Amino acid sequence: MTWWLLGGLAAGCYFFKITGVLAAGSFRLSGAGQSFLAYLTPAVLSGLIVVQTFDGGGRLTISALTAGVTTGAVATWMKAPLPAVLLVASAATAAIRLL
Repeated sequence: MTWWLLGGLAAGCYFFKITGVLAAGSFRLSGAGQSFLAYLTPAVLSGLIVVQTFDGGGRLTISALTAGVTTGAVATWMKAPLPAVLLVASAATAAIRLL
């Protein structure tokens, strides 16, 4: 990637951000549009987590990271506080990597 491309991408992102801020004052989404956007963010984040956890260069990979994410998900399901979830998930990942 060249510096020109990186600068162009940064300028494009900034342009879209400014456009969104300026358009937000005059444009309102319908109830269905707001509901869609409310569900879109967690879905995209979940998809990113799944891809980063299980992708091994185009193949399904089960590794220490998988154990850490699974342990963190169980701790979250058990309503543990965020620092505890992070500690348990990182400890599980480290323990599996030591084996």
